[in-house]
Amino acid sequence: MPSIQSRLESVRQQIQQAEQKYHRDAGTVQLLAVSKTRPVEDILQAVEAGQHRFGESYIQEALDKIEQLGNLALEWHFIGRIQGNKTRAIAENFDWVHSIDSAKQLRRLNDQRPGSLAPLKICLQIKIDEEDSKAGIRPDEARELVKAMHHYPRLSLQGLMTLPAPSEQFDAQRKPFRQLRELRDELASAELPLTMLSMGMTDDLEAAVAEGSTMVRIGTAIFGPRHYPDQS
Repeated sequence: MPSIQSRLESVRQQIQQAEQKYHRDAGTVQLLAVSKTRPVEDILQAVEAGQHRFGESYIQEALDKIEQLGNLALEWHFIGRIQGNKTRAIAENFDWVHSIDSAKQLRRLNDQRPGSLAPLKICLQIKIDEEDSKAGIRPDEARELVKAMHHYPRLSLQGLMTLPAPSEQFDAQRKPFRQLRELRDELASAELPLTMLSMGMTDDLEAAVAEGSTMVRIGTAIFGPRHYPDQS
């Protein structure tokens, strides 16, 4: 079985090749290693291979990892659904949140973000394809939240995220990513340039890079098949 180091190198090469193929500047697509359900030992192997951004979805599991790895200069991203009783833990322990889908979450995270920490970097999760099972907000709702960001000084809106329905067809994969990029272009301003497009995973990485992704969220291609814990 390939090592985590070799898998990481392969993913980095995929990103570099996609950047070249679609005329993106080298290094403009960041890699977020999705470490949810993975043991600390796997994360340490990734760190040794030069990875420092990690994505988590389950609060208690993530807090345990953040504590165990607190001596390392790692960047922690919350990418899962946000439960109301978990916002304080997110606000106090994470550097990024990708999955904002309500004004209530904005208020809670802003009020609970410690003043001793830098503003929490966030993305709004956009529901592009109207899948009922998916979290996220509609594009028209996103416009209202962007307008309201001046009410949340402890938050820093960086851009948009989407999790589209899976497809094996390349053109079909590109469509929702193109829609997200176009929405970002519409919403962006000098005050809020919204430079982050968090889109693309293991199976649609190339399509995401083709349409302007600036951060791909990769788990399986780095760590292998996932084992889901019974927790939230």
